[in-house]
Amino acid sequence: MPRHAFRIEYDGRPFAGWQRQDGPASVQQTLEEALRKLEPDMGAVSAAGRTDAGVHATGQVAHADLRRDWAPFRLSEAVNWHLKPAPVAIVACARVPDDWHARFSAVERRYTFRIIARRAPLALDAGQAWRVIGPLDVAAMRKGAAHLIGRHDFTTFRAAGCQAKSPVKTMDEITVEEVPCATGQDIRLHLRSRSFLHNQVRSIAGTLERVGAGAWPPERVAQALAARDRAACGPVAPPFGLFLTGVTYPADPFAD
Repeated sequence: MPRHAFRIEYDGRPFAGWQRQDGPASVQQTLEEALRKLEPDMGAVSAAGRTDAGVHATGQVAHADLRRDWAPFRLSEAVNWHLKPAPVAIVACARVPDDWHARFSAVERRYTFRIIARRAPLALDAGQAWRVIGPLDVAAMRKGAAHLIGRHDFTTFRAAGCQAKSPVKTMDEITVEEVPCATGQDIRLHLRSRSFLHNQVRSIAGTLERVGAGAWPPERVAQALAARDRAACGPVAPPFGLFLTGVTYPADPFAD
């Protein structure tokens, strides 16, 4: 059965996360239902990462095995037609080898967490960023983030129910970027690693916000990491500021 890969964009607000489950709709369910309008007996779709409820994506990657060897452009057009009006879109599609896997073939995942610091409520960016009222010290946040780069035991920044076999991960990058903004501070945390623990990015974002707000000195991030204790973590940031922005493979399946 021909295997097709998809790069997917979605607004996570209406969904209970990526993974299909009983109850509210998931992104996986929505995509599978659209694909089954084309091939009713299609199996499950597999993704590079399972985003939580409310988390967005600009670069999620998934694959599906289909009976027909579709031309990628025609397949993406057809799926997008059946996805309407859900806030989910196929932005790229490719035929991939039968042993290629959206999750297990990935060598890197990238996330961005967006914080807007201003007193006024968010009108245009509501649900797309975490609004905090006070100004944030970006330089202090960068100093705090530096303690998390490299290979560490991230137990402190791991959800209690995380199912990963080990809390040890290698954080390749945490960049704290301040984007020019006329109405406040638009701060974006860019994180890059082969894989992430459940709630790791949101835990890091909430902790670095405490540093930026002056509630924590940057050195406390290192102390929290060394504690290997969930109680030492800062508050977990809300899901709606988080975006899965990309997944890297040894060879880009979507390259022309």
